Amino acid sequence: MMYTEEGCQYHMISHNSNGKSNWKSHTTGLSLNNDRLYKLTYSTEVFLDRGKGKQEDSVGYRISSNVDVILLWRNPDGDDDQLIQITMKDVNVENVNEQRGEKSIFKGKNPPKIIRKENLEALQRPVLLHLVHGKVKEFYSYPNEPVAIENLKRGLASLFQMQLSSGTTNEVDISGDCKVTYQAHQDKVTKIKALDSCKIERSGFTTSNQVLGVTSKATSVTTYKIEDSFVIAVFAEETHAFRMNFLQTIAGNIVSKQKLELKTTEAGPRLMPGKQVATIIKAVDSEYRALPIVGQNFQSECKGCPSLAEHWQSTRKHLQPDNLSKAEAVRSFLAFIQHLRTARREEILQILKAESKEVLPQLVDAVTSAQTSDSLDAILDFLDFKSDSSIILQERFLYACGFASHPDEELLRALISKFKGSFGSNDIRETVMIIAGALVRKLCQNEGCKLKAVVEAKKLILGGLERAEKKEDTMMYLLSLKNALLPEGIPLLLKYAESGEGPISHLATTTLQRYDVRFITDEVKKTLNRIYHQNRKVHEKTVRTTAATIILNNNPSYMEVKNILLSIGELPKEMNKYMLAVVQDILRFEMPASKMVRRVLKEMVAHNYDRFSKSGSSSAYTGYIERAPHSASTYSLDILYSGSGILRRSNLNIFQYIGKDSLHSSQVVIEAQGLEALIAATPDEGEENLDSYAGMSAILFDVQLRPVTFFNGYSDLMSKMLSASGDPVSVVKGLILLIDHSQELQLQSGLKANMDVQGGLAIDISGAMEFSLWYRESKTRVKNRVALAIVGSITVDSSFVKAGLEISAETEAGLEFISTVQFSQYPFLVCMQMDKDGAPFRQFETKYERLSTGRGYVSRRRKESIIAGSEFPLHQENSDMCKVVFAPEPESSSGGWF
Repeated sequence: MMYTEEGCQYHMISHNSNGKSNWKSHTTGLSLNNDRLYKLTYSTEVFLDRGKGKQEDSVGYRISSNVDVILLWRNPDGDDDQLIQITMKDVNVENVNEQRGEKSIFKGKNPPKIIRKENLEALQRPVLLHLVHGKVKEFYSYPNEPVAIENLKRGLASLFQMQLSSGTTNEVDISGDCKVTYQAHQDKVTKIKALDSCKIERSGFTTSNQVLGVTSKATSVTTYKIEDSFVIAVFAEETHAFRMNFLQTIAGNIVSKQKLELKTTEAGPRLMPGKQVATIIKAVDSEYRALPIVGQNFQSECKGCPSLAEHWQSTRKHLQPDNLSKAEAVRSFLAFIQHLRTARREEILQILKAESKEVLPQLVDAVTSAQTSDSLDAILDFLDFKSDSSIILQERFLYACGFASHPDEELLRALISKFKGSFGSNDIRETVMIIAGALVRKLCQNEGCKLKAVVEAKKLILGGLERAEKKEDTMMYLLSLKNALLPEGIPLLLKYAESGEGPISHLATTTLQRYDVRFITDEVKKTLNRIYHQNRKVHEKTVRTTAATIILNNNPSYMEVKNILLSIGELPKEMNKYMLAVVQDILRFEMPASKMVRRVLKEMVAHNYDRFSKSGSSSAYTGYIERAPHSASTYSLDILYSGSGILRRSNLNIFQYIGKDSLHSSQVVIEAQGLEALIAATPDEGEENLDSYAGMSAILFDVQLRPVTFFNGYSDLMSKMLSASGDPVSVVKGLILLIDHSQELQLQSGLKANMDVQGGLAIDISGAMEFSLWYRESKTRVKNRVALAIVGSITVDSSFVKAGLEISAETEAGLEFISTVQFSQYPFLVCMQMDKDGAPFRQFETKYERLSTGRGYVSRRRKESIIAGSEFPLHQENSDMCKVVFAPEPESSSGGWF
């Protein structure tokens, strides 16, 4: 049988060599013969695994049936306009893993018990499909059938849509409105569906930063097998795979297959006469209704499930303060967030009002991290920002907002509204504005820069910074801008950097330091060069060194590098040593500026012994914590002292890299000034009139937090020294939802799939600064304790049977930085070290199959290992004072005496 030429008479009944009538491929698509009943077999199966492709390691199920198809009507004015009836019969459900044996959840159960009688009846009721030129024009079914059952019929019906010619077009089927490409061959037609192009309403969200993100990939290929010009079978395969970017053991795979095969044909009913398809449908059954062929969403019923309050009662014991260092606390936190996302405002508010003060901060973390309208309404109703009695809860709420994985305009609008109101604590008012800046940046990263709330927040930040009269307000708006990183704020930053007083100038330059290289233009660098070289006014060392670092990290020119190198030797003692260490670090770590620095160093005027032999204890060092082919984790520490040996600034940074994407995991900066009077020392140039001050500032996961003050002013310093307990000051403490990815997938078979990855941290960053006049020694300590848990899961649900795979990992770890300085002599003795504790690393895998009636199969596996601890020597001046065990791997060691 050959395809007819367009316009020629097409014979609708044909026979193959065995005398059987066949399912014919028409000139534009599938076409059925008149007065024939087509008997087919159909199966759809799905299995879940970790991407290894071994079916014996998978979970899943298969739904199979016989299918009867008849042609009810053909438009007398055109062969390509057809109405067909599709009926599923003899439905069965079974395992895809044949090794399940006695453990099979289907063993001893017939289809009515598995699927339920009413669902089975609905599944076996026929649907009508109106095809025009091989494409679905309408899908007709009975109203009020269960959505999940109707989707299975949509999945089967969608296989009847095809074309015989090669080309790319858009088609609407169960997957949505999708771009498809046909490749026609003599014995088959292949349809490739671009699943990422499909327009369909499904819930989902992801973390914008790719370091914390998830990579997913989806494919769909349907093959129509043609024999003697007839379509005799259809095979479809769809895959969805995901993996965590920075922890690739968190991965999963969904494979969904469909198979439709023609077995035989026999005599069937005669064509129904008529010119209008609506008349034919009414004559078949007036109950039929046109429904979308696109898959519809549904939620499986949860009978007898615990209430939110009951879930909380089983969760709260893990969130007691003493348990927060354990990964189990983070697991409970992540699980409870999922329950909160389906809870109503009243339920959430009830448990907030009933909770004790010990566990309430952790509950606030969870409620805020749920990021639903109900959870936001509940927490805003619960917190009273006019009161100073719940400052800890208000702060935990605000920081959870700052770390929000997928904030929306509603959250930013709520913070703006709060900022315009009154506060019981000025610290909370400042934190609201600082966190609003973080939300602006996240919304802009998700193409939300033109949202009304974002536009209003931008005006608030920039306008507030321009009009601020108080130093405290200027600092607040600068910190907000440090989070928002608005390009239009750069002129204001340059103004404050060059003409502002010390702390404001320093904050403005550190804000510029966070901008991407494309924003550090030649004009910006002109200002930074004036600051470093003090062309217009004298600046503090902290401001000058930050300006130089920005220049060197953003495509410096030959003359910029040369002028910086020539300045070494003309600077105050410790600044000389610091700038020398910065240049040496650039060369050793092969930073982008290293090529330009090497070019300049070929000139003897820049590269000579006098310049490169300056003594001092300030330093700058960058090293690797971990290094892998696809990722790296780096630390950097720079520390600057005054000429009298007192700390001016220590800056510890940790970055995570995945390919070209980066995440500023943490930054802890300890600053001190005006302490020379304590040891009768002479202040450095430009720092003669500084007030006594020490404090700490932190960035955590790209979010600048509100700085913490140790003391401010000489009297405050003396009282703190006399009453000092040595206890660290907490910078940030709480539970953070760090990774948050959720996808709801409509499989073309009609099944619903979900792909979720959540990761959380219990974190406690604290710092302390100890000062002893008796021993003429100062010590700085920064401690970072974390418990981490990541859970990835994939499920496939048919409403009557569900299969799932969960992969998780957890650890508890610590990182501590200690800096000790003895300033009884010059050069003074310095020891700095960073210790990473040994940490357990546990991985879990859970696979399950479960019937809606309750019967289930579960398989669990666990693997545990120990990640060895490391000690990272950074800068030492006396071997008796600082005895450190060097890390075994060269890239982990930052050692060496200066």
